[in-house]
Amino acid sequence: MNDTVDRVVVFMDYQNVHGWARRQFLPFGADPSEGHIFPLKIGELLTERRRRESELMEVRVYRGRPNPERQPGAAAANDRQTAMWERSDQVSVIRRNLQYPSDYPASRASEKGIDVAIAVDMIRLGMSGYMDTAILFSSDNDLMPAVEVLWTMPQCHVEVASWSGAHRVRFPGTQQPWCHHLNEGDFRAVRDSYDYSLHE
Repeated sequence: MNDTVDRVVVFMDYQNVHGWARRQFLPFGADPSEGHIFPLKIGELLTERRRRESELMEVRVYRGRPNPERQPGAAAANDRQTAMWERSDQVSVIRRNLQYPSDYPASRASEKGIDVAIAVDMIRLGMSGYMDTAILFSSDNDLMPAVEVLWTMPQCHVEVASWSGAHRVRFPGTQQPWCHHLNEGDFRAVRDSYDYSLHE
């Protein structure tokens, strides 16, 4: 491989990305199924906009998976969406089972372990030599420790991405690391509007 081409991996905190897209670009009360995006299109968009010549190695999507016994419809839709996205060998979806409180459904199920999974993979792949640049797409400052570790690695560059108007991950008092701000036009261009509740 040409050493002048950056090998890029995008790490996507999917619930965070989806939630901020809904808040920024969809009307209040929009159906929960709306606001999804195609991970591969996001990866291609971010890679193309870099100032250095770059090659997209992989988009890694981290998200929760509903329990089929508690939420059979949501679990089936989640499975179908994952299968659709992973038709590309450049997309990997890493899922962890949702955690259900004792008073479910009065209280909602929640994701557990997603931030840790993202952080571990960012550091592991940064150390492995697999990638030259990591792009974290998330507005969650809990992921800052992973960014800090990659920032100190001479062999791996780190950038972040966020929707325009959303929070961005950054070092306090600075505009670092470099942030890709994606606007509503970008959202429309990468939007996944397929109804995964329908059987093929």
